[in-house]
Amino acid sequence: MNAQETMQERIDTLKALITSHNYNYYVLDDPEISDAEFDSLFNELKEIEDTNPSLITADSPTQRVGGESNKAFKQVKHERPMLSLGNAFDESDLVAFEKRICDELGINEVIYTAEPKFDGLAVTLRYKDRLLDLAATRGDGTVGEDVTHNIKTIKSVPLKLSDKAPDGIIEVRGEVVMLKNDFSDLNRRQQELNEKLFANPRNAAAGSLRQLDPAIAAARPLSFYAYSIYCDNHKLASQMDGLQLLKALMIPTTKLTKEISGVSNLITYYNNISVSRDSLPFDIDGVVYKVNSLNLQDELGFVSRAPRWAIAHKFPAEEATTQIIDITVQVGRTGSITPVARLKPVEVAGVTVTNATLHNEDEMRRKDIQIGDHVVVRRAGDVVPEVVKVKLDKRPKTTKFFAMPEHCPSCGSQLKRMEGDAVLRCEAGIKCPAQRKQGIMHFASRKAMDIDGLGEKIVDQLIQNGLIKNFSDLYNIKSDDLINLERFASKSALNLIQSIDKSKQATLAKFIYALGIRNVGEATAYDLAGHFGSIDALIDANIDDLINIHDIGPTVAESIVKYFTDTSNVAEIKLLLSKGFVLETVKTRDNTSSELEGLNFVLTGTLPNLKREDAKELIMNNGGKVISSVSKKTDYLVAGDEAGSKLDKANALNVKIIDEDALIKLTK
Repeated sequence: MNAQETMQERIDTLKALITSHNYNYYVLDDPEISDAEFDSLFNELKEIEDTNPSLITADSPTQRVGGESNKAFKQVKHERPMLSLGNAFDESDLVAFEKRICDELGINEVIYTAEPKFDGLAVTLRYKDRLLDLAATRGDGTVGEDVTHNIKTIKSVPLKLSDKAPDGIIEVRGEVVMLKNDFSDLNRRQQELNEKLFANPRNAAAGSLRQLDPAIAAARPLSFYAYSIYCDNHKLASQMDGLQLLKALMIPTTKLTKEISGVSNLITYYNNISVSRDSLPFDIDGVVYKVNSLNLQDELGFVSRAPRWAIAHKFPAEEATTQIIDITVQVGRTGSITPVARLKPVEVAGVTVTNATLHNEDEMRRKDIQIGDHVVVRRAGDVVPEVVKVKLDKRPKTTKFFAMPEHCPSCGSQLKRMEGDAVLRCEAGIKCPAQRKQGIMHFASRKAMDIDGLGEKIVDQLIQNGLIKNFSDLYNIKSDDLINLERFASKSALNLIQSIDKSKQATLAKFIYALGIRNVGEATAYDLAGHFGSIDALIDANIDDLINIHDIGPTVAESIVKYFTDTSNVAEIKLLLSKGFVLETVKTRDNTSSELEGLNFVLTGTLPNLKREDAKELIMNNGGKVISSVSKKTDYLVAGDEAGSKLDKANALNVKIIDEDALIKLTK
């Protein structure tokens, strides 16, 4: 077999693989490989074809944009092709991209727009005489799927444009996404209904948009962000002009788009977005750079599958494939027993991952995960990596079934699974060494007693050297106890002692939260402090007292009563208070005790004077509640500098927007 025949065989293999994976991703919404693996296959095919152009055929995946349309939907031919983008993976790719543009245009500097690359489903919306006339997916770039009935269920998409809109046909291009909070809520509901969980927000958005029944799509929390607009009867000069028009027409866009020139500034934008990526409300997988001038875009034109005037700068893959070496369990702060996959080290999003959570026994069984399996691992921000799915086609014959333990691996107590609970649990509390360590770390955390410098490794040393067994032992530590420990010098020892001493001045709410009572989070701790006014009154509370408090139901009330029924917990609290604690008590609130009582607040942007936690505490101490996302139930959005998409959503829902000064006035 000659070299040319060998190359042709490889091309045929790659075509078949890419076509199959395209179908799974775009049509079935059930990808079998990670994005990084797909990119590797695609780039290999492109490199062979670039070297051997005579082997390129019209049916090659490199000559088209996406996957086939779902035949269950009416097919729509796009008036303008919905092109894909070329990829840049490092600075050298960007330098080459800019050089090609400058050489072709005969200029020395290019003005770009830089914007986040949404990880959702690309769609086009067509407005005719200001009314939404058609919505379609990208499909294969030439023909897409008619999803008008489902797009109309997205409340952020205008069904009719304002009178500011030009006459004639207007086409809006953008991305349908599912926000991270909405995705979490959806999966929580799916779990309660024993329905299949979605793998990620992108799959959830795609699956929701492709429902034949619009009632199903309407029940799914979808969002839309536009990034370009075309008008038959209105000439636009630039990408930024288009974004301004979209904003004027109240069509959602992101405020993260910037005008930039120079490769070094593009890299800076990329790095800034990368740093803030995990705090964004939506998933992104890179950034996109576009030549800002539409005239220059026309002059540059496009190749068969991508515009010459735009490029995507992708982030490192957040999914990777590896193998499970072993499965063990870890004990959480409240005694929950979580199975954990021990992995062959693999790099995910720039971080080497060796462990991944399997959540609970039911989830592990649902995914059919066994020791020895090859699996897809996902990591998002600081969240513990998780196993997405097993690659069953690669399952070795030597895999082993993992049985959950009957006894706690830390203290030996019998494990129990209560009715309605998804996890096994050790009920030994702080008597369990693993729970003791997690409990002390929680007690010292920033939102609790805020003991600076008391991290996991320090806690380990203090426990191993017999210096602490309970929270109260922290307040017995002396500088001399620390000097002989690893990582400590006289200065660092003094700093930790001072930080521990400073924590004695705290609010009652922080103290309650620090105790680590099961099901009592930060907001509930504030409610309890505000209602009872003292720790003694809370200790004496019964179920009826607790369930009469707003937002506290039977499950939370039972957890609180159970905690204080344990005499060792009460004794520990008394011991803590004997160490000189001064807790800021709160007067019992009634329905008229504060203007903020019962009001919901959302915080966004950077406030001029108050830190985010200070603003949150101010609101909660005055009876208000701080929630994470804007909805019709939001009473106020407190907006600072660089407010993001929450500000846009608040405007769209007519939520009252106030600044820091107005917030402070409300509390006086």
